[in-house]
Amino acid sequence: MIFITWGPSMTSNPIGHITNIIDPGDALGEVLFGLIMALTLTVGSRLVFEDEGLDVHELIVATIGCNVAWGIIDAVLFILGTTFYKSRRLRLFRQIKAARSETAALKMLTQEFPIEEAPFSAKAADTDALYRSLLTLASRADPRKASLSKDELLAAIAVFFLVSVTSIPAVTPFLLIDNAHLALRVSNLFLIILLFVTGYAWAEFSGGRPFHAGMTMTCLGLLLVAIAIALGG
Repeated sequence: MIFITWGPSMTSNPIGHITNIIDPGDALGEVLFGLIMALTLTVGSRLVFEDEGLDVHELIVATIGCNVAWGIIDAVLFILGTTFYKSRRLRLFRQIKAARSETAALKMLTQEFPIEEAPFSAKAADTDALYRSLLTLASRADPRKASLSKDELLAAIAVFFLVSVTSIPAVTPFLLIDNAHLALRVSNLFLIILLFVTGYAWAEFSGGRPFHAGMTMTCLGLLLVAIAIALGG
């Protein structure tokens, strides 16, 4: 998540120079989405072309085109979501500055940043001190514009890239294997393995159990693919 800044040094990103372009969890989510899209097309093609034969060229074009299109859509949605988030934070800042009393301003902060959602427990006195510190900082700081930064534009490009590039492992077997049906099976197997790898990597970042997360992600991905195919996706 990218936060609007209330002062010259309030930017908070959880990762370093390269990976702070996009959060690891968001990046893996985009990879998962791209893999599911590619699997939906390649698995679905086996059902559609079972009697008519497999048109490899059409499948390659459709797979790449679909992922690139959704990459563009996801990137645009990322930009819209980031802009909305920053504008909402700016609006909150102005409301706090214009609050008639300290009590009203503190109420806005507690509603916007509920301590119950934090991954820790705190005493009432500590919670009150935290909100009062935030209020003091907000009262003294000047808001920045809700415009997109260079890093956020790079993050949108990263979103597009991550969704689009997942089509490559899906179509590569068709470029290397002459037998279309064998290439399709290899493509599906490759994508399923990548589902496992995505879940494994997710657990590595989040501190979960890698193998368990990999199997869960694989099963979840295949379930979503089955739903998409059944609904005509």
